Amino acid sequence: MSVDEELHEHAEHAKEPFDKKVAVTMAVIAALLAIVAVLGHVLTTEEILSQQKASDQWAYSQAKDIRRYDSEIARDMLKSLKGSDEQVEHYSSNSEKYRKDHDDIQEKATEFEKERDHKGAQALRLEISEVFLEVGIVFASLAILSKKPLVWYISMLSALAGVITAATTALIS
Repeated sequence: MSVDEELHEHAEHAKEPFDKKVAVTMAVIAALLAIVAVLGHVLTTEEILSQQKASDQWAYSQAKDIRRYDSEIARDMLKSLKGSDEQVEHYSSNSEKYRKDHDDIQEKATEFEKERDHKGAQALRLEISEVFLEVGIVFASLAILSKKPLVWYISMLSALAGVITAATTALIS
């Protein structure tokens, strides 16, 4: 079959109402898939950023812990060397300040970890939604090839499941 004949045959098939309906359905599903995929990538990026923020806070917490430990060593050395009460008190207050800072920083790190987990759960839900939408496109393609409306309906049900899954992403707490 020549290229012209093949193109003419495809053009004739494209004029069939069933094929047009399925093609429109495929285009809509593909557009929804693109939107869901972008949203999923955004949430995955936010998840990674939250993880980085949490890691930074944990490192900062460790630095404060080291400073607290150094202050405690300095305080103990001054006590053993009979240093002035002023100096001992200075390092004691530093030690308490670093302990409080350490606890506050750990609390913030835990908040970032919760945010990371939340964004990760939302991203996973969007990835599942992508799968349903992709399956919908596959079934729509099969509907065009098989000319069976049941396969087309299955593609729409799969796409609907994907849209519902994506729409409920915001409900994850």
